[in-house]
Amino acid sequence: MLSIVVPAYNEGEHIYDNLMVIDKALAAFTSDYEIIAVNDGSKDNTGSEVARAAADNPRIKDFGYDVNRGKGGAVTWGAVNSKGDIVGFIDADLDLSPDFLALYYAKMTTENADIVLGSKMHKDSKLEYPFARKVFSLCYYIMLKVLFGLKCHDTQTGIKLYRGSLIREIAPLRRIEGYAFDIELLALASKKKATLIEMPVELNFTRGQSFGRIKFRDVWKMFTDTWKIWWNLRIAKTYFK
Repeated sequence: MLSIVVPAYNEGEHIYDNLMVIDKALAAFTSDYEIIAVNDGSKDNTGSEVARAAADNPRIKDFGYDVNRGKGGAVTWGAVNSKGDIVGFIDADLDLSPDFLALYYAKMTTENADIVLGSKMHKDSKLEYPFARKVFSLCYYIMLKVLFGLKCHDTQTGIKLYRGSLIREIAPLRRIEGYAFDIELLALASKKKATLIEMPVELNFTRGQSFGRIKFRDVWKMFTDTWKIWWNLRIAKTYFK
């Protein structure tokens, strides 16, 4: 079974239609799947639109809640409530096409990988992406390479597949609520000797500004959270007892 988690915050205008698009993409290559839609305490009508989608489509499961927990919290909640042998997540705005999930799923099953992740730095990726974010991604990659030595070039692209048993083991250990949760999960998976494969993406950036909803304070928090992960993993060694 394949489980796809869709974290959503203030996506009421598009979330119903986007969930149906994801459903269509999954149905094109598998009949055994579920879509776990997580309304992350949105202030708009995202919750009611997710509930409407779940009522109209039995494949869509409503796992929303009222208090915002951040993207990391939303993905974790969806993962621990998933049933799939493979568990993935994709951003609700569909800047990244869900059609790629078929390729990732096939790669994961044929190569017996533990993680398949989209990478903006893959040679076959096609990007319509603000220059400022390209620079930020490159700088962050260098930082992560120094701190964690991960065998991947891009940790932040919002489309990934995990072995279900792996993510359900490591997701509850997560301590980061914000955007750095991706590196936390990958660092924890690396400690478990997980194998990963990077795949190309096509990114059509739909936000009006270079960083979309991401503000300077988010970038700063991502930086400090990354150092917290390094400290907890390498120095304090508090994740695994």
